[in-house]
Amino acid sequence: MLASPEACPALVLNADFRPLSYFPLSLWPWQEAVKAVFLDRVNILSEYDEMVHSPSLAMRLPSVISLKEYVPQERRPAFTRFNVFLRDRFRCQYCGRTSAAHDLTFDHVVPRARGGRTSWQNVVAACQNCNLRKGSKLPHQVGMFPRRRPVQPTTFELQENGRSFPPNYLHQSWRDFLYWDSELETG
Repeated sequence: MLASPEACPALVLNADFRPLSYFPLSLWPWQEAVKAVFLDRVNILSEYDEMVHSPSLAMRLPSVISLKEYVPQERRPAFTRFNVFLRDRFRCQYCGRTSAAHDLTFDHVVPRARGGRTSWQNVVAACQNCNLRKGSKLPHQVGMFPRRRPVQPTTFELQENGRSFPPNYLHQSWRDFLYWDSELETG
């Protein structure tokens, strides 16, 4: 048995061999991947060297699996704080500084106190300093305008933005199935 099962997640691809999501990367714990294999819901595309054993079976853990049935992607992504940050590429829409998600806030361009709504069209990512500086004022009152007009993104746009922010760890077996914004090796 494995010392740390979390060390062997399976990359999950849709039936078209694209990841179900890039950010967060679509990963299943090894137990879910093995269960899906036995329920004949996935194809194994790559495996780890690590093995799991039952009384009657030994198998290598799947590292990349694809769903046998295509799961349509939602056309309209959920309005969440994280998706706002992803839409804005983790960049403060006032000063332009890129930050980690935990260092960002979201700002209502037209403040709620002035009738602004919490929607894709009125919320932007902001660093804490800019959010405090703007406060409950309108953009023209403080000379702070978003760098990009806030709009509702498509799921595709969020996935494309997510490709620019690969996770800290990518198993070697996943690299052929992911298309990050990096140059391909030549030679």
